[in-house]
Amino acid sequence: MKRWIPFLKSTPTVAVVRLSGAIGASGRGALNDQSLAPLIEKAFAKGKPAAVALQINSPGGSPVQSSLIGARIRRLAEEKEVPVIAFVEDVAASGGYWLATAADEIYADRNSILGSIGVIYASFGAHELLSRHGVERRVHTAGKSKSMLDPFRPEKTEDIDRLKDLLEQTHENFIAHVKERRGAKLDDSIDLFTGDIWVGEKAVERGLIDGIGHLVPVLKERFGKDVKFRRYEARRPIWQRFGSSVATDALTAIEERAEFARFGL
Repeated sequence: MKRWIPFLKSTPTVAVVRLSGAIGASGRGALNDQSLAPLIEKAFAKGKPAAVALQINSPGGSPVQSSLIGARIRRLAEEKEVPVIAFVEDVAASGGYWLATAADEIYADRNSILGSIGVIYASFGAHELLSRHGVERRVHTAGKSKSMLDPFRPEKTEDIDRLKDLLEQTHENFIAHVKERRGAKLDDSIDLFTGDIWVGEKAVERGLIDGIGHLVPVLKERFGKDVKFRRYEARRPIWQRFGSSVATDALTAIEERAEFARFGL
């Protein structure tokens, strides 16, 4: 009723979007632009939220999906003129930190892990195993680089050099993004872009985040004790939990568990 009476002040509402899990392309990770787009769009579009809060717990993943999700958040924040505030739980590392920087302000717990501003590529080599078992690898390509870093063949120096060049390009994009979003807040007395991580207060000192704080108390202090929270979180349809998707989901869970384990979580 208040919304229809101009002289009565309505209770502010904050849309809370939960971003939890590893970041990957569709079918590979819990977080990707395709699955999150409807939630993020709704969070900004439903009513006129006083702010959108990002509740982040992610060890990272795909740099492309991180960029797409972050860009969507920034675009809507500017179009709707709604401030965005991020709250980090256990970890916002690598792509997870990329998501956090989509916010205008970032807060975390004293024990949260943040940073890891770097790029990683991991694979395996099985050519000796195949050789011991008498298995011959046969690959035919049109284009000399099509079989680059084939795990069933010995590494080539030119392939490694090419990979490093690709990783450097992505790393430079990541650094440029962080500098653009955090600007003068960053501590320029040390190199923040080595892939290192920081915990809580140290992350504040380095300018990676704005302060220590949790979602509810920070937002109640800012918007009043009566502020309402409208929560959005990606949920898988029940049909996706059965059939052929079970094996895929199990593999995704293992991969995600490995990502979190890198940070002792």
